[in-house]
Amino acid sequence: MFNIEREGEEHRKLSYKDKNCVGCGICVNVCPTDSLRLGPIVPIARGLIEMDLVSVNADSCVFCGLCSVACPFDSLSLTIDGVAVKDMKSYPVWDVESKVDDEDCIYCGRCYSVCPRDSILFERKLPNPVDLVRGEIEINKDACIYCSFCADLCPAGAITVKNVPTSSVDVLNNSIEVDLSKCIFCGVCKRVCPENAIKQICSTCMLREEIPVPEITGDTFISEESCVNCSWCSEICPTDAITITKPFEGTLELIETDEKLCKGDSCHACLDVCPCNAVSIVDGKSVTDLAFCNLCGACVTACPQDIRVLSRTAMNLNNINSESWKEILNTLLVGK
Repeated sequence: MFNIEREGEEHRKLSYKDKNCVGCGICVNVCPTDSLRLGPIVPIARGLIEMDLVSVNADSCVFCGLCSVACPFDSLSLTIDGVAVKDMKSYPVWDVESKVDDEDCIYCGRCYSVCPRDSILFERKLPNPVDLVRGEIEINKDACIYCSFCADLCPAGAITVKNVPTSSVDVLNNSIEVDLSKCIFCGVCKRVCPENAIKQICSTCMLREEIPVPEITGDTFISEESCVNCSWCSEICPTDAITITKPFEGTLELIETDEKLCKGDSCHACLDVCPCNAVSIVDGKSVTDLAFCNLCGACVTACPQDIRVLSRTAMNLNNINSESWKEILNTLLVGK
């Protein structure tokens, strides 16, 4: 992470957040003064080197803000007198979205489990199981022989039996307990007991109209700061409760020649740097699933064979008022 500042009529500050950076190199490509450098993203992604993915030459940087507005992942931020340029009406803004519809979300947690960036905050609140079942259970401890059949077969793990030796003549300190917060009053313990020491009654069916309908609540929130708009969450959501708008549209192809072939398992640089988990190795070749790819280009930069061809046909970056900026930013749409 770095922060560089310049004083003058305006106080300008450029900040870099490495945890948001994906190593795509977009900022490097648009910098008009070549002040930004991309580090060795493959060794960094593999944990072999500890350093920032992007570095800056503070002497040549003119604090124009192009890198800040071009970064779709909010890794770079330029502020003028304490105000981020991304919040100023005169600067370009990414029209990307990662949103959960609370009314459609059923709090299944599937999005949380697949997010490659840990960008989803998920909490599920379940009703107390005790409120959903009714019944009675009683154990005659005088008749119980503490055989543990009931405990071993209890499907809810609600019964605990202890046979503890207390002396050299093998006198046992026996105990048996039922955790009513776990018991579902299924009757397995009663049926298996060889001494008929267990009395059990299930009232759930008889009192089903009195038992409240289970209500599952919670909260699912996507952190836009770390989200890379890969679409894993929206693709896996069973209720279509998540909307993702990606920064780019286009294609990504693997074009091999006789001299340059994909090394697959022996290389897998593209797989290691992909922030979207969109790359896999199939039959010894790299395969990218465009359903999950955000077309950032990190894999293209990382490929040592230079056989990954990225073509961005559109980008959701709007409000570009400067013609010179438009010319520079449109270079992101050129095939790489």
